[in-house]
Amino acid sequence: MKTTIKLAVYAALLFLPMAAFGADAAPPAEIKKTFLDVIKQGGWCMWIIGAFSIATVWLAIDLWLRTNPKKMTPPADVVTAKEAFLAGDYVGAYQLMKTALSPFANVVQGALGSVGYGKDATEEALLAEVDKINSKLQTRINYLSVIGVCSPMVGLLGTVSGMMGAFTSLGTSGIGDTAALAGHIGEVLVATASGLFIAIPAFMGFYFLRNKLQFAVHGLEEEAMRLFRNAPYDLLKDADVGQEETYAAVPIWLQTEQAATAESV
Repeated sequence: MKTTIKLAVYAALLFLPMAAFGADAAPPAEIKKTFLDVIKQGGWCMWIIGAFSIATVWLAIDLWLRTNPKKMTPPADVVTAKEAFLAGDYVGAYQLMKTALSPFANVVQGALGSVGYGKDATEEALLAEVDKINSKLQTRINYLSVIGVCSPMVGLLGTVSGMMGAFTSLGTSGIGDTAALAGHIGEVLVATASGLFIAIPAFMGFYFLRNKLQFAVHGLEEEAMRLFRNAPYDLLKDADVGQEETYAAVPIWLQTEQAATAESV
């Protein structure tokens, strides 16, 4: 019977307002806390959750800018490429795209580097470059999902830590030290709420930016494919449009044989 009463008292201490003890007691003075005080009350886990919050904001802003269709496929770069293609200046188009800094320019440059090997090789190079850009940005977006998963877990660790402190306080000081007990309960609530507070926008940002990226990548691929739709591949056969330095030399054993043959002649 005594054990049951003790458990009931402990439950009341954890889940009911502290004012429930002693109706004759004077109400405690209101203590105003700043936002920093509330953060400190959450305990050690608030450092990790704070880092998650900064990373979430930074990733959201950075990815919002990177996945903007005008950032992925700048109209100025599209016009520049079209003018060079219409003039038949594929070498000039390659050099112009090489100096540009947009994903569209990288895709066109990669495709032009293989245009001398035919339509299939050009389209493969184009799609490979698009896939590389998509994978790079998708990896950044996935970090938001990681934060959304880990934040509540860190908050749960803070919750467990606060509960352990609360029960330790009950075991050592009993129900008399309500201030220490209230501090541990506050740590529990702040840690739990903070983890969820970061996880919700992180997940929302993940799904929103993922869809935004897919839309921007489709636009990028469509605009690049349009440039090469009617390219004169027969006339561009074996053309070195990129004019980049190559490292595929003749095998050394053939060089030796050629040198020996030249000497004998």
